[in-house]
Amino acid sequence: MNCTSPSSAIEAQALAKEVISPAGERLRLLEDIQFIIHPGEAVAVVGPSGSGKSTLLGLLAGLDLPTRGRVFLDGRDLTALDEEGRAALRRRLVGFVFQSFQLIPSLTALENVMLPLELAGEGVAAARARAAAILQRVGLAARLAHYPRQLSGGEQQRVAIARAFVGRPRILFADEPTGNLDRATGQRIIDLLFEINREHATTLVLVTHDESLAARCGRVLRLEAGRLQ
Repeated sequence: MNCTSPSSAIEAQALAKEVISPAGERLRLLEDIQFIIHPGEAVAVVGPSGSGKSTLLGLLAGLDLPTRGRVFLDGRDLTALDEEGRAALRRRLVGFVFQSFQLIPSLTALENVMLPLELAGEGVAAARARAAAILQRVGLAARLAHYPRQLSGGEQQRVAIARAFVGRPRILFADEPTGNLDRATGQRIIDLLFEINREHATTLVLVTHDESLAARCGRVLRLEAGRLQ
């Protein structure tokens, strides 16, 4: 198969990923991964630790390249682009929510959310207005001037969700978005993630160990030892 489905948001074609260990061993992380994710779908990627979930997410987002196979994002072949081209495509199409939040400590909540808009060339005033609006949407209107160290884990993750959605991405990747949160806070974060996702009709790909979270997605991709089950 050499072309992508016209109705796909994400398509993986015979993906494989291998790395060389410090001892010189060839380690196979992923093998023969194939699937299509359609626009607006919510898909969970599940499996035990070491099964290749985060590796797969990195390949789908163009953060890494496969050893073999191809990845199409909104019809564009990521494996045919250089790093600059992949980064430009990510800026245009993709949002991320990470387990570790990955907020910039020296920036306020507002500035963290403004950053992707400014990198995309939006003016400061417009970026500030959009960032403030989405922070209000996630319940942080009173925290705009707070730095990450002044926020709880749940508040930091809400800032991360606001940052991911502020550019109105067509595709959102979330890697264990509740992994560092207590159960009650994690549940509120997931409710918020799905609520905003529905509003924006975003394609959502979640990596999770949480089976109850996976059950809220329309489809589950289960990895075992680097292969889809």
